[in-house]
Amino acid sequence: MKEISAGGVVFYEENKNIQLLMIEDKSQKWTLPKGKTENRETYQETALREIYEETGIKGEIVKPLDKINYEYYQSIRDRVDKEVHFYLVRALTKDILVQLVEINNAKWLKPEEVWDKQINKGYPNNTVVIKKAFDVLGVNII
Repeated sequence: MKEISAGGVVFYEENKNIQLLMIEDKSQKWTLPKGKTENRETYQETALREIYEETGIKGEIVKPLDKINYEYYQSIRDRVDKEVHFYLVRALTKDILVQLVEINNAKWLKPEEVWDKQINKGYPNNTVVIKKAFDVLGVNII
């Protein structure tokens, strides 16, 4: 089975300080907001909708970052081939409203905190996406 999702590395900049949004999922992993495409949505529309649904943050697409692929199992026999399209997204709002049905938490973090959570409590396949976002944003902490 194939599943297609989209999401984003959401940021805002204030007084030359960049903050990025991460979510804690139900597995206590820190990750990026994302979700499955619905109906005839574009990947960009899916990314913005999912970011808003999970965190209450409205955003605008800055540019595509990467597409990652991985597999997981819904059950012992049901393998899912997952494709996720990630975008760099500028936050238009900052007040977080966590959708507790799907995620545990969401926070604005400094780039150093994002990197720490990614390395210690994140999913390895997000590393390349976060690095690309840092490159575009001019963040040099790695």
